[in-house]
Amino acid sequence: MKINPVDSPDVTDASCKEATQRTLKQWFAELDQFGGLEQGRRELVNHVHEATAKNAWWATTIAVEYERAKGQKEKDGKPTGYSICSTKTIAAPLNQVFAAFAEAQQMDRWLGAKTRVDFKDGGSFANGDGDQGTYKRIRTDKDLRFSWDHPKLAAGSAVEVMFADKGKGKTGITLNHTRIQSRREADEVRDGWGNALETLKIVLEKA
Repeated sequence: MKINPVDSPDVTDASCKEATQRTLKQWFAELDQFGGLEQGRRELVNHVHEATAKNAWWATTIAVEYERAKGQKEKDGKPTGYSICSTKTIAAPLNQVFAAFAEAQQMDRWLGAKTRVDFKDGGSFANGDGDQGTYKRIRTDKDLRFSWDHPKLAAGSAVEVMFADKGKGKTGITLNHTRIQSRREADEVRDGWGNALETLKIVLEKA
């Protein structure tokens, strides 16, 4: 998958204040008073969301950076980080869309050339763009879970793809990419998956 630079602001006190009228430091103090990490991310995001004129991405950014500032980490020693979601509805049968994530020749057409794939639980994939990962769970025509690494991203992110039969020969894809370690990377990954899924749609609908 192509990961291209995007126009994403650096996460600083200045950029936060420009977008939300408060600095990160001021937000962190408010979240301390709100109850801090014990509230959980969802409640932190919701709290900030209401106070930022419902600026969803900055609300998430503030919550993620607050967790980082407080030293919250997962079992692997890394912060939970950012998550992005990409969706697409494709006018193609469910089994055909699922196969596009399972077969090297199909993946070459939309994700990245020179794909090598061992499609099984515990198997791995890699391609010429530098994408690589290991399959954690495969449920045919239902969902996939796999680790994700790319040379332009911090190591250790993860992807879940869910497939849904929409009827009338259409299939819905919901892709969640998690454990992304910076907002800039999250913006770049969102752009990358958006472009990749649009290419997949074009490829399959022309088949």
